[in-house]
Amino acid sequence: MNKTKLSSYDFNLPKELIAQKPVSPADTCCLLVLDRKTKRIIDEKFLNLTKYLNKGDVLVFNNSKVLPARLIGRKKTGGKVEILLLRQIKPDTWECLVGNLPVHKQVGTSLLFSGKQEHASTKLSTGPLLSGQIAARKNNIAQIKFNLSGKKLMDQIFKLGQTPTPPYIKRLAKATEYQNFFAKKIGSVAAPTAGLHFTPRIFKLLKQKGVQIEFVTLHVGLGTFAPIKFEDITKHQIHSEYFELDKATAKRLNQAKKEGRRIIAVGTTSVRVLESCSQSKISKASNFGLPAEALAEAGLRPSAFMLRANSGYTDIYIYPGYKFKFIDSLITNFHVPKSSLLLLVSALAGTEFIKKAYQYAIRKKYRFYSFGDVMLIK
Repeated sequence: MNKTKLSSYDFNLPKELIAQKPVSPADTCCLLVLDRKTKRIIDEKFLNLTKYLNKGDVLVFNNSKVLPARLIGRKKTGGKVEILLLRQIKPDTWECLVGNLPVHKQVGTSLLFSGKQEHASTKLSTGPLLSGQIAARKNNIAQIKFNLSGKKLMDQIFKLGQTPTPPYIKRLAKATEYQNFFAKKIGSVAAPTAGLHFTPRIFKLLKQKGVQIEFVTLHVGLGTFAPIKFEDITKHQIHSEYFELDKATAKRLNQAKKEGRRIIAVGTTSVRVLESCSQSKISKASNFGLPAEALAEAGLRPSAFMLRANSGYTDIYIYPGYKFKFIDSLITNFHVPKSSLLLLVSALAGTEFIKKAYQYAIRKKYRFYSFGDVMLIK
């Protein structure tokens, strides 16, 4: 197998294994445990996750909250328009993916949003709850300036918007189905789906086990679904996404790493934050507020990696051959063939082992993708 060829990360998945809705309760899904040391594959229930965790382990979640980013409206002339909010660039202006609107319809076009799929001949009896105007346009990406700003704009978005779901989900998902219960910071257009399996019941079990829970933020963009277009995976340019790791969290995670406790990322988005913020060498210890002597006394080698609090945009691209700096294990969903997410998990577990595990999961009829089952790579 050539690990740099995209075709090495392809597989055939029966359509009936693409989960269209989550199990209920969400924590009753199946868990596939991959033991990298023994190469064992273990069938398990997610409710038994703590069997594979130790006191002192640290689970790191992404607390980004999904925005109901799909807005349906119309032009003043009555034609239907659908937009997907991508990124807020001003209190009253968003970058949006625009559908149902020819490219030549550019700057100045006014849009009215009602939250309903209006027929072209239907008029809003009470006037538009939300309106906007295209301020700039490049291909399908537009900057739309709305008639509201700040909290008032966000309130209307949550009132009128629909939760976007990946193209392989053929039903309109409920907002609560596609939102982590611990989600806090608004900004994602797609859910960090590894966290969907966790419930307050699971969190209680984790705390009883003595597992430490931490949160980072990475706002998932549409780029997470962007296909890799090159057969040579090294030529792919991955999407950029906004992230935050605060100082207090970085300090606690560094302490856990120093003590030799496992850092377990929940989802590939948490991996991207932690690996993006990893810094090496004792000579850089001042960046963490830790003197080199303290690190040496703690037994850290000069090659040890630690986190530095940071925020901004990351385009870290993790594929087989990447050497992980900070995470030790990963809890993740089953991913789409030939995707950057599948490349990331292959980098951690090994391409051959992941391929074997996926074929096993297909034979055992595990449920795949966003609303599917989950795996622990330990």
